[in-house]
Amino acid sequence: MLPSLGLTVVLAIVFFVAEQYGAGGWLHPYWKYMLIFFLSLSFLIHRLMGIGFQNNREKFVPFYMTTIVARLILALVFVGVFVGRGVTGVKLFVLDFLALYIFYTAFEIYILSRNLRRGL
Repeated sequence: MLPSLGLTVVLAIVFFVAEQYGAGGWLHPYWKYMLIFFLSLSFLIHRLMGIGFQNNREKFVPFYMTTIVARLILALVFVGVFVGRGVTGVKLFVLDFLALYIFYTAFEIYILSRNLRRGL
């Protein structure tokens, strides 16, 4: 969980600095909500992976598939709620969200594969 927290803090600092120095045109004003969402999602996935590793390593694959589906469904709900409430700059919102989705997914796969290699 600490790597995800560290990543979120670094991204928050980068986004804040970018917003202050004129690169805010690339960032949607709701980037803070997106980071909180992805941090919460990372916590949920971390807990599910802990349960998958705890009891039996054979249950790892079903737990991992469950986290992939949960991440996708929760992401669709998150975007749907904001778009449904009439967020301004929908295209920028969706592009920023997809960039963060891909970034966090790649980061979690990296952390997970690192932990799997260590466990072998």
